Order: sequence, then C-alpha cells, then structure tokens
Amino acid sequence: MFHKPIIALDFKNMDEVNAFLKPFEEPLFVKIGMELFMQNGPEIVKVIRNQGHEIFLDLKLYDIPNTVRQAMFGLGKLDIQMINVHAAGGKKMMSEALLGLRDAGSEAKLIAVTQLTSTSEAVMQNEQCIPLTIDECILNYATLAKEAGLDGVVCSANESNMLRQHLGEAFLKVTPGIRTFSDAVGDQVRVATPEFAKENGSTHIVVGRSITQDPNPVGKYNRIMKAWEKSC
Repeated sequence: MFHKPIIALDFKNMDEVNAFLKPFEEPLFVKIGMELFMQNGPEIVKVIRNQGHEIFLDLKLYDIPNTVRQAMFGLGKLDIQMINVHAAGGKKMMSEALLGLRDAGSEAKLIAVTQLTSTSEAVMQNEQCIPLTIDECILNYATLAKEAGLDGVVCSANESNMLRQHLGEAFLKVTPGIRTFSDAVGDQVRVATPEFAKENGSTHIVVGRSITQDPNPVGKYNRIMKAWEKSC
C-alpha cells in the first residue's frame, strides 16, 4: 500500500505552520514533534487536524509503564493517526502504552523508536554502552515492539530491509532522515533518498528540512512524492 510522505512540521508556532501549509492544495500527512507540541499544547493537533491533515504525533514517550499508559490514554483522545514511544522503555512499557491508547478509543498506529537517525553505531556503543552492532540493537528493539503488539517502528532506511526479512512486510518501518542528493545532511547520520528507502523496505518516509526549508516547498514535496511513488 502506498503511504504519502510524512512532512515534519519543525516549527515553533501555528503562524509558522499556517504559512507553510497555506500553499498546499491537498491534505497532507504531517508530523508534530516535541518542539511544536510542547510550545503550543494539544490545541495545535486539533487545529491542524481540522484543516484535513493526518497527524503523526512524535513524542517518543519513555517512562515507567503505568505513567506511559496514563499519558497515552490522554493523548489517545486526540484525533491522531500515528503516535510513538521509545523502544528502550521495554516490552512491558510498550504493551501498556498500547493498552492506554486503546482504552482511550483511539485506533492510531502505535510505533516505537529504535535508534534515532542522528545516532551512529559508535555513539550507541560508546555513549549508550550497548555492546551490539546497530543492526543487532535495532532488530532486538523492533522484535520487542512486535511482541508487545505495536504496529511498527521508527528506523533508518538502512535497517528497513533487515526488519522486513525478520518481521514481515506488514510491520511498519517509518523512516526519517530522508534527503535528496542535493540536500545537506544536517544533524542526521543515517540518511537515505526516497528511492533507496522504498527499495529497502520502508513503509513510510518522514521528510523535514528537505521540504520545509526549501524555497519552493510545494515543488520539493511533489518531487519527493514522485520519487517515492515511482519506486512503489
């Protein structure tokens, strides 16, 4: 199934969001992250949803299982289509998050962050003290997420094919760090083009600055959409 690219709304307030969204003449799938949500609160979700856009609420919840369940119960009352936790919280935390979401009556997809695309294997091993390869770590986290009943994970395109082979096509592989060849890498480490992400098994791509900082964001979105859709 084809899923349109998710645009990361890395802005500070609704004025900036509206200025960005206004030129688009179609419903989008957008990501609301911590920067936008923490500075504007749940109302920002309602406003964007009322404009017809689908929402991935990217808050990466990570706490003790009961706290995450109660937080997810509150967030599940919002009209969102996707939300995430951090897999490092463990299988119990992830399963409790899912219970909280469903208790709220939400049918949103619940996915888990494995390793941030800004994290290299060296950083993971030396700073997080995880004595595995990054592929081994991500496969372990993704396996725990699937066992907990989650719909998928956030991973880089580099790991998507491995997860497809081990966990199946239907298990979501949501891939940030998407760039075209002409884009700056920024603070991302494990990046990929839309074409590579699709060929390697990603089910969704998340695109931020490549679109939001382009002089012609609508045109850039359409080019990325075409590259992603063509490879489907």
